[in-house]
Amino acid sequence: MDAAQMGLRRYWLARGALNGGRFEVPDSDLDVSFARARMVDVDFSGLRLFRFAAHDSVFERCDFSQAAFDNVSFGATAADGRWDRGTWPATLYRECVFARTRIPPQAFFGNARFERCVFDGARLRDLIHTHTAQFVECRFRGKIQDANFWGRPTKHTAALGRDRNAFTGNDFTGADLIDVGFRHIDLHAQRFPGLPDYAVLDRVDQRVKGALAAMADWPDGEVKTKAARSLRFQADWAIAYNNGHAVVSRNWVDRRLPPDVRDQIFWMLVGDSEEQ
Repeated sequence: MDAAQMGLRRYWLARGALNGGRFEVPDSDLDVSFARARMVDVDFSGLRLFRFAAHDSVFERCDFSQAAFDNVSFGATAADGRWDRGTWPATLYRECVFARTRIPPQAFFGNARFERCVFDGARLRDLIHTHTAQFVECRFRGKIQDANFWGRPTKHTAALGRDRNAFTGNDFTGADLIDVGFRHIDLHAQRFPGLPDYAVLDRVDQRVKGALAAMADWPDGEVKTKAARSLRFQADWAIAYNNGHAVVSRNWVDRRLPPDVRDQIFWMLVGDSEEQ
């Protein structure tokens, strides 16, 4: 494996293959980029980096446990930052472990494909750059907050060579989902935590309509207004992005509402549904 170093060891460009062993760096203030690299059974655990980026590379059975990155580009557009927008090769992470990995807010997932990876207590918050990422049979444990997952790329489909993102067989049963959106994704092809805390529901617009009708007798006031506004918003999103399906919890409505109100609304929506 060759590494090109530039700018007083602040930038490494890693190419080639590494089978087994530990990936070592001299210090944590480094920008490390992988280009057409193949890492198999490599130990990245506990690694501290200013930036981690990968382009057109493969990471197989690698351990990223407790690694910490200030900046991340899991599936970068190019190795040197100059992209012609013609093609965008994927970077593959297969059977990798991200246990308590510190992934920074607004991390760029890019054209990365994760297969049978484990995200166990990884910091997954403020994930808004996930429009072209793919997840297949991955397992998630711990809190996921303010994140979106996409079944369709929102742009660059020609460069990606696809108009769908693979998103199937993922296990969220051990996850705490807070303001997590699933856009154009078959929810029934995933596993989610169930009752009494979560439910995968169909006909969300009709369920919301029923809940609003039941709320008509509530006293007028800020709580009723906020609850109705939140329900209508969520129903619109479920129709626009998931054909009226949604993963619903007590956090699905405005989290500023009193807990007892959110609990009541949750059970109104669930009702006697068979889709749980």
